[in-house]
Order: sequence, then C-alpha cells, then structure tokens
Amino acid sequence: MSAVLYRRAFAAFGPDSVIVAPVRLRGVERIRIGAGLAAFERCWIEAESGAALVIGDRVYLGHGAHVHAVDDVKIGDRVMLADNVLVNSGAHAADEVKTISGRGPINIGDDVFVGQNAVVLGGVTIGERAIIGAGAVVTRDVPAGATAVGVPARVIGDNS
Repeated sequence: MSAVLYRRAFAAFGPDSVIVAPVRLRGVERIRIGAGLAAFERCWIEAESGAALVIGDRVYLGHGAHVHAVDDVKIGDRVMLADNVLVNSGAHAADEVKTISGRGPINIGDDVFVGQNAVVLGGVTIGERAIIGAGAVVTRDVPAGATAVGVPARVIGDNS
C-alpha cells in the first residue's frame, strides 16, 4: 500500500514522506507527520484517544520501530530511530493488563539518534543531538548533546 493512500487519513502528512508496508497504523487522525519521513517495514505508529503524536521533518523509523502515544509524543527533526526501537508513553496497569494508562509525555529533540532495540519510556525528554545506545532503556531525561547507554540508561559522555 502506498503512502498516498494514507495521506488523507493523517492529521498532517508532509511531502516526500514514505511509509513502507506492512505497517500498523492506529489513531492516524491524531498523528502529524512532517516532510521526508522514512518509515520501514513492520513499524507501528499509533496514537491513543486523547494523545497527539507529532513526527518532525526528515525522520527515519527503522524496521520494526514502534511509536505509541498514550500521552503526547513529539519527535523532532532529523531524528533516527534504528530497527526495533520502542517509544511508548503508556504502561499496562499491574492489576489489569488490558488497561493502558499514560506515564507522561515524551519529547525527543532534533538530531537525536536512538540505537537498535532501545526503549524510551513515558515522562522523559531527550535533548537535541543526544545519542542513545543500542539496547538502552531510557527512564529519565537525557540532556542535549549527551550519550546515554545501559539499563536503565545513564549518561556516559557529552557530544557537544
């Protein structure tokens, strides 16, 4: 299925953006996509009722990347989410796994790289030019220009 078929369903769908099938899309009327998005096979892009998902210009979503907005999620310009990255502002309730609640908004700044299989959880901000290592689990804010790795992710350097 081509991106042209999706364009009208989205809140906004920028020029030169491409979503490669197969992909899972949900709540597209709450998703705003900037110019030049490249989203590859097996991506999940979804926004729950009451949440907004904003994806900036020239963003790369690798194979199997999953962006799930239960609370608002904003991804800046020129961000790269490598294969199998999970960005999820929600969580399941401990006593009722079918219930999803928000953990707080996610804000990913411009020019951020998030390595393969990393996880970004709700309530965090990743500053511009930050690097998140492969397999990291981001549970708290990462400053602009920092490199963060590990589980949970911790800052190990400054790229400024």
